[in-house]
Amino acid sequence: MARSSVSADFPHLVLPAGTIKEALYTVLRDAILDGRLRAGAKLPSSRMLAEMMSISRNSVLAALDRLLDEGYLTTQACSGTYVSPTIPDQVIKVQAHNQINFSIKDQKLDVNPNLAKDLAQWKQQQLARGKQIFHVGVGCVDLFPHQLWGKLLNQAWKKTYHQLGQAHDSQGYLPLRQAVCRYVQSTRGLNCTEQQILIVNGTQQALHLTAYVLLQAQDHVCLDEPGYDAARAIFRSFGANVHPISSDQEGMNIPEIIQQYPYTKLVYTTPSHQFPIGGTLSLSRRLELLDWAEHQQKWIFEDDYNGEFRYGTRAIQALQGLDQQQRVIYSGTFSKMMFPEFRLGFLVIPDALIDLFSLAKNYTDTRSSYLEQVALASFIQDGHYARHVRKIRKACAERQQALISAIQEYLSDILTIQTTDSGIHLVCWLKQNWTEDTFIQYCRDVNLAVQPLSRYCQMPAQQAAVLFGFAAHTPDEIKQNIQTLAERIERG
Repeated sequence: MARSSVSADFPHLVLPAGTIKEALYTVLRDAILDGRLRAGAKLPSSRMLAEMMSISRNSVLAALDRLLDEGYLTTQACSGTYVSPTIPDQVIKVQAHNQINFSIKDQKLDVNPNLAKDLAQWKQQQLARGKQIFHVGVGCVDLFPHQLWGKLLNQAWKKTYHQLGQAHDSQGYLPLRQAVCRYVQSTRGLNCTEQQILIVNGTQQALHLTAYVLLQAQDHVCLDEPGYDAARAIFRSFGANVHPISSDQEGMNIPEIIQQYPYTKLVYTTPSHQFPIGGTLSLSRRLELLDWAEHQQKWIFEDDYNGEFRYGTRAIQALQGLDQQQRVIYSGTFSKMMFPEFRLGFLVIPDALIDLFSLAKNYTDTRSSYLEQVALASFIQDGHYARHVRKIRKACAERQQALISAIQEYLSDILTIQTTDSGIHLVCWLKQNWTEDTFIQYCRDVNLAVQPLSRYCQMPAQQAAVLFGFAAHTPDEIKQNIQTLAERIERG
């Protein structure tokens, strides 16, 4: 009698498509929330419910266990399973999101105003994310050794899984720091020890940690004009005043900093390949900057974002390698050589700042992904990374030349190429009456992710220009897409 009564009171349920145990969980939860199964109602036994729904008892048990864990159901010894009596009324009466009449138009958001200022520009930049060709900042992803990397990850897991849960160093996996230290000493001329290496999640975190450690509201920072927009935004989000510094044939105008901004606390620079225009900071200006930083107790952030991408000349010694007083914070990244989603990079930190940066890293995310650090250490130690760098350099030189040739063939009446022997993008100056907006719209029409130079400017640009990322595409793809763009422009 009780059995038939429970069955009669139980609502008719239709399972949606999908895994049976997941579907049963969903329909039971929804029946509880919309009131078809009232608080305190008794459920049929698992066996009876399986018969009613024509499904296996194991699926029923799995769904019931999840509902019990989440508090929708309770059990009573020698009695059965019941809908929890403590589900709040406001949860039971839950509505679909699109049926709720939100009234938040007049809501005042008390948020970081420095961050909010950049929101509109950031949303505009997202429009190009769906475009497929000529992304700026993307390396030769098609040449990454995926099988080898998968093998190294598997080996790293077998080697270190028993160490999971142990307290690891916030500075990073020691063998990786040792491998990075040896590599940058030999290839970039850095003067450092493994204790100065801090593993980070890419350049953005490196910048964020630097601002976290060094900057306070209203501090002054100098940055190239045009310059890296993410660096500018991060510094501003901490309330810093960011001053645009012009460049000429010798690179960043260091005398301008010394004369006009003597109160500057931090100088952000890309001396080996100025971003985004290109060019190299001259030796005389490097020494002038280091001398000023030493005597005035200033800090320098050296972003060596693509120092390995040089094609016709030898790599230039990093600014940090010339620094005798440890005023330079050096940042390197692996994402350009590997792939954008590979979020590992490193900082080389002056001895006096090691503990502070380690603490800031610990506060930010404790540590970077352990498994990828172990695999990367093997990738470098076994010589795979050095071979990969040589392969990528050769490919990028060919792809850069393919882009130059294609532009000269199809778009020479519109674009003038900014010559450079390094980097993974080209800057092209627009001729005549062309505007960035007009040219970019033509690019978007044919699925190209070309960027305007104005994105990286604080001041109005004296001449319109656009950026083509070329490293991720074969010479044939580059030529074909430039030709397609030219045809689209010709049609008007």
